[in-house]
Amino acid sequence: MERKLFYKTSPSENSFFPKNHKGLSGVITAIILIALVLAATVIVWGVVNNLIRKQMESSEACFGNYDKVTINGIYTCYDSIDDTFQFSLNIGDIEVDKVIVSVSSEGSTNSYTLTNDAQPIPGLANYSSTGFGTDFIKLPGKNAGRTYIASGFTEKPDLIKIAPIIGGQQCEVSDTISNIEVCF
Repeated sequence: MERKLFYKTSPSENSFFPKNHKGLSGVITAIILIALVLAATVIVWGVVNNLIRKQMESSEACFGNYDKVTINGIYTCYDSIDDTFQFSLNIGDIEVDKVIVSVSSEGSTNSYTLTNDAQPIPGLANYSSTGFGTDFIKLPGKNAGRTYIASGFTEKPDLIKIAPIIGGQQCEVSDTISNIEVCF
């Protein structure tokens, strides 16, 4: 006895996909994947761009202003008779919010924050002043300089350094003097 094999000859029965198309086609799937990749790229770029922009804004305030806030070495010295330290600041063509002055001597550091608003600062006086604690101290203006006297130094300071605050951002140290002379 011979067996006869029956082959399906109907085109719909031989097709790869069944008659009802309940799944997605390959083209639609590829388009959805491309759209998801583009959406993820846009989201990641938005987050990274915001982080970079914030960092750039904070560094732009200090960029290019390194030599605009300096210590005038000619008027910076230690007076051993009065136990005072005299220092002078120069501000160039720039708007500065504050300047942090740090004076270090063996075993101690004194810091002063000078602002554009005149205010009394303990232990600090203007150069032309007659007493400490009664002066109203403020930063020199744009393209100007000012000398200050700090009291309470029993020995010659080793180092003075200044760091400006520009646009609300504290910049790196802009000037230092490590060889402080004795006043004549």
